[in-house]
Amino acid sequence: MDELTILWTNADILTFDKMVAMYAKNSIIHHWWERVTLLIWGAPAKLIAESELVEQRMQEMKQLGIRLVACKACAEQLNVVQKLESMGIEVMYTGEMLTALLKEDKKLLTI
Repeated sequence: MDELTILWTNADILTFDKMVAMYAKNSIIHHWWERVTLLIWGAPAKLIAESELVEQRMQEMKQLGIRLVACKACAEQLNVVQKLESMGIEVMYTGEMLTALLKEDKKLLTI
């Protein structure tokens, strides 16, 4: 399967809206990738919980079938686990997931 994981670590809202969300959504809409996963790591977890625009884009991505995964350790430290889970975002420890992606030489875009 043609898969892409986007590792999102930058909490700049313009970078999210004009790159992360735009590319993820268009990747599915235009069939550039069969499957896209957005891996949320660090400060973006807090941005999701605080921004209506980001929450809206997350719902759009979810509706397109984009897998949304957030780092549980980060979400715990930022006190946003419940908010992310209420939005349908998978909250889990992601260190092993990222390590496996790298060791298996999978497609990973880091923002």
